[in-house]
Amino acid sequence: MKYKVDDKELSAPIFVPFVNQIWKGNYDMEKTQAALSKTINITAYDDAILVGCLRILTDGYYFGTITELLVLPKYQKQGIGSKLLQLAKENTPTMLYFGAQPGIESFYQKNGCQKSLQSYAIEKNR
Repeated sequence: MKYKVDDKELSAPIFVPFVNQIWKGNYDMEKTQAALSKTINITAYDDAILVGCLRILTDGYYFGTITELLVLPKYQKQGIGSKLLQLAKENTPTMLYFGAQPGIESFYQKNGCQKSLQSYAIEKNR
């Protein structure tokens, strides 16, 4: 497994097929590319195949958040998510805040994350 911190080569044509294996959607390539350019992307590759990705959105000083931590289903439970999280902790310029999908809170606790503020969302009408 090869890990890359701040993977500048991660592009929408690589990311969209990857993310569609986890969260099916009709993702816009141009908007996805813009989003990827605004985050610190920590990736895991099995040879040339993207199998895991953690994205950090940060202002570089006060605040950072993990926008998502994704691992392809057939690669889960192999330590890839834990390694991506470890690399995020080692390379983030700020404290990180993030939400967890229901049912996987124990993964974050096992990896040394502390429960913090309650998470809320404001939906944007589109």
